[in-house]
Amino acid sequence: MLNKNKVIVGMSGGVDSTVAAYELKRLGYEVIGVNMRLWQDDFLEDAHLLKDGGCCSLSSVEDARRVCEQIGIPFYALDFKAVFKETVVDYFIEAYKNGETPNPCIACNKHVKFEALLEKAHQLGAYYVATGHYADIKFDETLNRYVVEKAKAVEKDQTYALYNLTQDQLKHILMPLARFTSKEEVRQIAAQFDVQMSQKSDSQEICFVPDQDYVGFLKRNAEYDIVPGKFVDGEGNLLGEHQGIVNYTVGQRKGLGITFGKPMYVVDIDPDLNRVVLGENEAVFKTELWANEVNFILMDRLDGPYRCEAKIRYSAKPAPCLIEQHGDRVHVTFDTPQRAVTPGQAVVFYKDQYLVGGGTIIRK
Repeated sequence: MLNKNKVIVGMSGGVDSTVAAYELKRLGYEVIGVNMRLWQDDFLEDAHLLKDGGCCSLSSVEDARRVCEQIGIPFYALDFKAVFKETVVDYFIEAYKNGETPNPCIACNKHVKFEALLEKAHQLGAYYVATGHYADIKFDETLNRYVVEKAKAVEKDQTYALYNLTQDQLKHILMPLARFTSKEEVRQIAAQFDVQMSQKSDSQEICFVPDQDYVGFLKRNAEYDIVPGKFVDGEGNLLGEHQGIVNYTVGQRKGLGITFGKPMYVVDIDPDLNRVVLGENEAVFKTELWANEVNFILMDRLDGPYRCEAKIRYSAKPAPCLIEQHGDRVHVTFDTPQRAVTPGQAVVFYKDQYLVGGGTIIRK
């Protein structure tokens, strides 16, 4: 029998997860803090690049342990390295091989934080898991289903990375930071019991690539060679030689290693022919895309054309569009052209404040 007053909080040792745990204890929940050990990179540890920072850093366990003691809740460090490697790191490596630009945080949320951690929570008798995400989960009686709303702290809203959540998962997830209107409010709460932790900066990099050298990471961990190939234009005419498709992403201008007398951008990546297609700025804009691995939160599936807004990257502004479901794929038509529609990234749909769902952008 699961205890509805018991909640497992994923603790990174950072501000957001710490305040999430503090808030839940203040509300009367039986809270257990869990630090998820996700990855170990001997190369970076030898180079002292994992000393500070995100959830894969050497200091994260001790930071999480310390704040749990200050809050007054039990703490455990649990090993999730195997599932993280299989569902996040291996996916990340394979995506670059396929000419895609992956989003490992979305994969981690789907497979690790809200599948593996939830399973562990149930094993420990807890009904809920909680995280420091900025988003709001509610039960809508009219729809008779759980919904996800944008955070009140608009600049910190993280719903883009949560579109994969299922109805069964949503009923077991708490996100106590939903009530805050700014990150500064959260820092003020944290400063009440840990000034040092409250001043931590937000992590901006991929947690298992803290030096931000993802090509170096691929060279150390991928089981494929990074092979030079050809730059071509939209008609297939040879423009030069590239240093391997993993070095490039759609929309990129800098770092091509070759000059043309005018700005040129990555328009497409063809892994089958090991080619990178270049073009001028206007060639980077598209009004349509296809997505697969689709999940909807507001409904089970679309029953016809649906007007909403969509974001093609975390930092993008939602853009008006029409979406239509075709089997297990969705076709998206934007009202205005969007820059750098990138295979491997997520397209996420919104209706007013609600998260509708999303999918992975594919090369048709």
